[in-house]
Amino acid sequence: MSSFKIRPQFRQVVAQKPEDVENQILASVEKQSDRCVIRRFAGFLCLRIPDDDQHFWSPRLHLNLEETEDGETMIRGAYGPNANVWGLFLYGYIMVGFLGLISGIFAFSQWSIGAHPWGFWILGGFLLAAIALYVIAQIG
Repeated sequence: MSSFKIRPQFRQVVAQKPEDVENQILASVEKQSDRCVIRRFAGFLCLRIPDDDQHFWSPRLHLNLEETEDGETMIRGAYGPNANVWGLFLYGYIMVGFLGLISGIFAFSQWSIGAHPWGFWILGGFLLAAIALYVIAQIG
């Protein structure tokens, strides 16, 4: 497993203007154009693996370049999967969380009226599903 963070992030300040930092990154990527593709937006860069070499779990690096008050550049980076994979996990967590909440309410309702609280088994299943999603994200 890589780390306990779902999307590892970093932050670094460099003593250059954002345009200079962006140009250095672009020049470095051009030297290795067969290994990395870059998408460029205003103050934002996305580095990814070329389409021919991509797999379902291929990572991307998102860089946000912001100018600080001192004239330096704050680089905020986040590693993550393709947006489709990230969305799959996001909606998976939402569904497991929502259905787990509903089953928890149902289980505690059963327990509070003195009925057999078999809803806790369903809640436990959703807890295991949430743990499985997290482990799959870490392994991937």
